[in-house]
Amino acid sequence: MPKFDKMAYASADEMIFGTAKNPVKYGRDFTVGGGYVFPELVPHPRPGTETTKKTLVKEYEKMVTDVLGRCVAIGIPGIQIELEHVYQMTKNPDWGGEIAAATKHLQEEYHRKYGLKSAIRATIADYRKPDEEDIRNCVALENQLKTFETSAAGGADNLSIESVGGKEISDYTIVRQDIRGTLFGIGVLGSRDMEFMWKKIVEIADKYGVTPGGDTDCAQANVAMFMAGGYQDRSVPHTFAALTRAISAARSLVAYEQGAKGPSKDCGYEDVIIKAITGVPIAMEGKASACAHSDLVGNLIAACCDLWSNEAVEYHDMFGGTTVAVFTEILGYDVALMNTAIEMGQAKILRDMMVESDKYRDTHGFILCPQNAYEIGKAIVENNTSYYARARAAAIKAGELMLKDSKLQMSAFEKESLESAMRTLESLPEKEEDFISECADIYKKLIPGFSLANYGL
Repeated sequence: MPKFDKMAYASADEMIFGTAKNPVKYGRDFTVGGGYVFPELVPHPRPGTETTKKTLVKEYEKMVTDVLGRCVAIGIPGIQIELEHVYQMTKNPDWGGEIAAATKHLQEEYHRKYGLKSAIRATIADYRKPDEEDIRNCVALENQLKTFETSAAGGADNLSIESVGGKEISDYTIVRQDIRGTLFGIGVLGSRDMEFMWKKIVEIADKYGVTPGGDTDCAQANVAMFMAGGYQDRSVPHTFAALTRAISAARSLVAYEQGAKGPSKDCGYEDVIIKAITGVPIAMEGKASACAHSDLVGNLIAACCDLWSNEAVEYHDMFGGTTVAVFTEILGYDVALMNTAIEMGQAKILRDMMVESDKYRDTHGFILCPQNAYEIGKAIVENNTSYYARARAAAIKAGELMLKDSKLQMSAFEKESLESAMRTLESLPEKEEDFISECADIYKKLIPGFSLANYGL
């Protein structure tokens, strides 16, 4: 298992939006992390248009045309469009391939006519069911791998996924504030599934000469973050969700150990930690993703971004145009400010203002500010003896950071939850094999359909 054993940056202060240690170039004159921030627009089709391939392709052609047209109209020099697959686009691999081809055709036309720089990310849907099937040998996996191929052949420049390994465990443990099981589901099982999946994804990307992008822990860490919600929602404590995010960084790192190049997938909030370790460019989402969900890191999360995304917006009309055109404009003006700060030599000042505006709004923003993300990254690389060891170390470091900063205000409920989780983390076995054995005994009894064989154990 290849591992990162040192940080890409000498300090957190080196991390800045628009610049990555290892920029990537693909698409139509498109470079990510090379000194400029680009928007990444994620359009979603209206319900009902996915009924047939013909109607869905037509829907995407309309959406992409609206996005590219708005770029030209207001002077956005370049954009990445993410084709985040609805279920039908992956279940029917030729659908995903044809939509990628139609998108590429339109982008090439706008590049030829207007010089608009552009690229396509295809994010394949992971609809495997870990609690119901052999996720290493199932029809869903077969379709996913075929769709990676058809998308790459059709015109996608970047291949990504939001893999679901370990979700059968974390769905049970997150709502119960069971940090042991969450560490097991994300840090151990999720990492092993990532290793299995990303070997295959990188092989396909290399075969077609496209860029293997990245993965996110949307299926698990984002679930915890969204269930924490606003401060009136006690489904999941905010401190517990933050620990879950730290664990997810160790898990999402596996894609890059298997050969992924970035930019990372936008809803991986853990990607700030990933950038600190690997130096790959990252896509992030914050205030402009309010069309898809609320979060508490709206400005801060842009501090180190190389692509700035809206997460996803359903195609409809608004007073200002269609939704995809409107959010293209919003993203375009956001990145224009960042790029102007870079050009004027004021990028660090803008970055620090972004961080300070949200650092103490929530525990998630607190652990993902560059300084704390860097410390969590160091804990990962300094404990890289196993997937378990580094995920556990990440969670403990995040907890320590939260507990020692007097400016981070926590209710008694939040602090008690954090201290309880920390006691559990510190009491866990030192060896991965002992931890796996302990967890297997517990969760086989609690979760029907759970199988270690799904993870090569």
